[in-house]
Amino acid sequence: MTTTGRRALLTAGVSAAAAALSGCTSEEPAPRRPGAAELEAERVARAEAALRLRSVTASRTLLERYDAALAAHPALAPRLNPLRRSVAAHAVALGEGGTTVRPATAAPTGAPSSAAASSSVSTSPSTSAKPTASPVPVATDPRAVLRELATAERTTSDAHSAALLTAPPEYARLLASVAAAGAAHAYLLTEGARA
Repeated sequence: MTTTGRRALLTAGVSAAAAALSGCTSEEPAPRRPGAAELEAERVARAEAALRLRSVTASRTLLERYDAALAAHPALAPRLNPLRRSVAAHAVALGEGGTTVRPATAAPTGAPSSAAASSSVSTSPSTSAKPTASPVPVATDPRAVLRELATAERTTSDAHSAALLTAPPEYARLLASVAAAGAAHAYLLTEGARA
């Protein structure tokens, strides 16, 4: 085969490949419709994500109360620091495994649709924006601060206990442990001080 024949054959091959590739990329695939199982899985994932967000928020609110109490009454640090560390660990544990829920309807290849992007839910504690809240009021009497923290511990513990009804099994066990720890904290802040 001559050099001219090889070039012609190579040119024809390149042209055919280019035509085939342009034909493949010009068609957009139709969006896929999700099945009932996918829609139910998305609903369950959204409910769990909302539950995690509520649980983490309750623990972070309690942690803010501890921080405010410690800032206002540094003399209480030996008593409050161990409890505060425990509450901080609870907030982290409750937020671990946070899910990002994407809609079951897949967007065509390329950039995600604005509807899909706006309907996603994220509960990851590291990515969620922290709302700016007013400072937590703290009593001037240290005994009143301890009572207020005990009340906040009970309220948070009750919220975690109530969430057990709708939580998936693994998360329910974690919530039960955190609720029990909150009840123990409330005891240590009030009755435990008298012993």
